[in-house]
Amino acid sequence: MDASAAAASERRPGFGRALLRYFANLRPSQHVLWCYLVWYLFVLVRYFDANPALWFSSLGISAIVGAALYVSTARAGHTRVRLERWQLARFFLMPFCVSSFAALIKGHGFILVFHPSWRDNVLAASACTLFVVTTTTVRRLHISD
Repeated sequence: MDASAAAASERRPGFGRALLRYFANLRPSQHVLWCYLVWYLFVLVRYFDANPALWFSSLGISAIVGAALYVSTARAGHTRVRLERWQLARFFLMPFCVSSFAALIKGHGFILVFHPSWRDNVLAASACTLFVVTTTTVRRLHISD
């Protein structure tokens, strides 16, 4: 490895370090978004349905709604708005999660987005709390430097 390649590799943090830095620097609004994902993943694991129609429909809805969100946000005004990669990704990920979530919980007795069992609600909320506590601890340990 030549000197310039060695210097470049020293400047670039490893993937694990970059991921820790990302989680350590989450803003409160980002914690909320991650908790939505944690709740979704809990439901996904608990009520998974392998029916391809569910997942293809969710992908189709994601493409249609994501494109509409992008156009209405970035292109429809007088001033073009430049979006960050993660903002753009969320435009497509959120409709996918919403549509598949609705299909997964259908017929399972959910009230809005809440599990019919208080135990499942506590477990999902605990997973979110654990995520927030972990990322806050990482921030306090100055791993974000």
